[in-house]
Amino acid sequence: MSATHKPKLAVWKFASCDGCQLSLLDCEDELLTLAGEIEIAYFLEASQAIQPGPYDLSLVEGSISTPHDLERIQHVRRASKYLVTIGACATAGGIQALRNFQDSQEYLALVYASPNYIETLQTSTPIASHVRVDFELSGCPINKQQLLEVISAYLHGRKPNIPAYSVCMECKRRGTVCVMVAQGTPCLGPVTHAGCGAICPAYNRGCYGCYGPKETPNMAALSAQLCQCGLRRQEVVRVLRGVNAYAEAFRRESETYEQQNL
Repeated sequence: MSATHKPKLAVWKFASCDGCQLSLLDCEDELLTLAGEIEIAYFLEASQAIQPGPYDLSLVEGSISTPHDLERIQHVRRASKYLVTIGACATAGGIQALRNFQDSQEYLALVYASPNYIETLQTSTPIASHVRVDFELSGCPINKQQLLEVISAYLHGRKPNIPAYSVCMECKRRGTVCVMVAQGTPCLGPVTHAGCGAICPAYNRGCYGCYGPKETPNMAALSAQLCQCGLRRQEVVRVLRGVNAYAEAFRRESETYEQQNL
């Protein structure tokens, strides 16, 4: 960025729990340093002060779930030089994307006394399904150090240095014995993007896939291994349908196993 121009950062919320925005606030000392380098022009989670666009970098949390969201994300894209989606909701539709596999209108009728007042879309979809996205940062919630790396990269005109390997690498680095090999515990670590520090396997739990599929995951091999760990086909579907259920790799594999149960 030009030395005479203090870049503008905007943080936007769509359908989400706010957890990824809180990850930015959790940066604490690093956030204070960041605030000296940029102008936080729009971030309603932290301040009611709003500066008009255009914005040099927009961070977008949340999925597209309503007609209003569709209109608003187009505005955000037009107002942003770079647009980065953060978290499982923005990159994969989030836990709310589980409704994509069912009839959402049926749920509306069961939950709400007057469902005609609810304005929603049939599906919950990631931001990239609707506008051009410059980078996707996965996680539920995101890793704050990875977030700082992404912000720094775009402010300095370079590509973010985010590892593409799986959670298994993190297990090896912290000396955690593989729970799938040693204990037969179902684990999504081999196909899940690194970033969490392999917390669950460190406590003898299988990975839940919170960071979404890594690059080129071997889903068929992983699903076969899950069956060898004792899971039935319908249980494999359930394991794959978590917060990143609508991520393409997880979605395709779960639909394959679901069809085999019919």
